[in-house]
Amino acid sequence: MSGGARVAEIVEYTDPLCPWAWGSEPSFRRLRAQVDGRIGWRRVYSILFDADDDPAPDPAAETAWYAGYVEDVAGHTGAPRAARLERVARSSWPASLAARAAEAQGPPVAERVLRRLRESVFVLGVPADTAQRVLDCVSGVPGLDLARLRADASSVAVEASVRADRAEARTPLPEVLDLVGPAPHPGRARELDDGGHRYALPTIVFRGPEVCRVVPGLRPAQAYTEALREAFPGFVTAVPQSSARAAFDLHRSLTERELELLTVEGEPSPEALRVDTAGGPLWLHPEEAAVHPAAAGRRPDNETPFGVH
Repeated sequence: MSGGARVAEIVEYTDPLCPWAWGSEPSFRRLRAQVDGRIGWRRVYSILFDADDDPAPDPAAETAWYAGYVEDVAGHTGAPRAARLERVARSSWPASLAARAAEAQGPPVAERVLRRLRESVFVLGVPADTAQRVLDCVSGVPGLDLARLRADASSVAVEASVRADRAEARTPLPEVLDLVGPAPHPGRARELDDGGHRYALPTIVFRGPEVCRVVPGLRPAQAYTEALREAFPGFVTAVPQSSARAAFDLHRSLTERELELLTVEGEPSPEALRVDTAGGPLWLHPEEAAVHPAAAGRRPDNETPFGVH
């Protein structure tokens, strides 16, 4: 696809509670390291679990089915997964509102908040699908002003922003409408009950000065590098690797696949804390372990959602 003048950016269509997005995070962290802030990166929270979805007639059966689905996805991605899933997420809205609200507190905070929200499902098995669950999940994130996050996530402006994201995700580019791609998750746009479509999650769109490239579904890390080169000719795409200690200082939590892609050693630093899951370990920075729900225990739940009207 080609065109005239356009905003050069990378757009990530995602959802904090999506198992394919969670499994793709090692490749995306690698890509973000390659980009290193030289190209704008914008996330679009696409609302996988919508507020007006019909409730399941048998929640226990739905949870059992979905737990099996997550297990199957993790088998393909190698991502950690919780041994027990408490329930299928009731809504993506609280986590998406919080993730967007966190952006106002700077990229490091926003990245760590989003990571915690993903881990709520795939490490803890307790999806951050209410306001209180979100706040409990992200409590202790370094640099996070929790009171500000609560207020911003309830604001009209943040809700409008996520509603715009939801609408954007439902106007996919023509390339993905009839896509035939590699199994197990080719990334063809999802057909919705109303006859419309939504980007499959995750999907990355590289909007270069003259060329647009779309990489949907589950793809190897190299596919993103190739699309980056095509959309941004001449862009240096060397993959920087740091020490494991530096990677933990930056990211706070790392999977085995992330250690392989991002660090020189390919294994955790000695002081990292191992959290075992049914899909393999998650490793935590020692300071993260002191405040992470996986190590610190879970606090009481409250079912009040952020202000989605």
